[in-house]
This record gives sequence, C-alpha cells and structure tokens, in this order.
Amino acid sequence: MPITQAMATSFKVEILNGIHAFGTTVSRGSTAADTFKCALYTSSATLDASTTVYSTTNEVATGGGYSAGGNTLTTVAPTSSGTTAFVDFSDTTWSTSTITANGALIYNATQSNKTVAVLAFGGDKTSTAGNFTIQFPAAAASTAILRIA
Repeated sequence: MPITQAMATSFKVEILNGIHAFGTTVSRGSTAADTFKCALYTSSATLDASTTVYSTTNEVATGGGYSAGGNTLTTVAPTSSGTTAFVDFSDTTWSTSTITANGALIYNATQSNKTVAVLAFGGDKTSTAGNFTIQFPAAAASTAILRIA
C-alpha cells in the first residue's frame, strides 16, 4: 500500500485529550511547546491515517545528509481566522543531501513519537548533493498544514 496523505486519526483523538502542545501556553503543567519532527520515507513505506507512531521501517537510510528520525520542525504559533484554527511549520531542509523520498511523517517526539500527519509527495523526490526541502503551505485558515474547521 502506498503512502497516503492524511491527518492521523489517532492525532485527532489525542488533540481532544490534550496530548499535543503546539504553542507555549499550555495547561498541563508546562509552558513549553512539544518537539515535532519530520522523517522521510521511501516508496516501500505504508503510511496513512492509521499510522500511530514514528517507525524506522522503510525510512530513508541514514547517510547522504539524512539522519534517522529526520529534522526537528519549527512550529508557527497556533492561531485562528474566522471559524478555523490552524498551526503550521517553517520549511525544513536537509542541506547538501543525496536523498530519494516518497513521503514524510510529522510526529511528536515529546509525546512518545505519536503521529501527527502523513505527507505524500505523489512520487519519488530526489536531491543529489543538494538541498532536499519540504516547503509547507502558508500559515492561513485555508492553506496551513494542520487545520481544524
């Protein structure tokens, strides 16, 4: 089964249970936001809405500018517009890398590597001794990577 882009079903439940902290003002005994990461996967990976945690199975091999677990993401503060709340991330780059990836997994490293979302690239994307960049959409109600409408 291929990589299918989706917000993880488990993530939706975890949001309602207060598991994930994207902002710095939280009520669970901490004022720190959680650490979110983005790992890259090959076309052999099976990732979809039912993926619950980060796994190294079919992750892009370490080396060539990539390290297991992927990059730490910089969170764009949660906000809202109209009736939609949203959060986004700054673009992330693996510099001077040689990578072939078919998709990515955004996960919460602070919360036992729980899955947030799966990104499908629509085919293999490759960098050869160059930058491999995931460009997230604009942080807006109709475009942000994570939206609750």
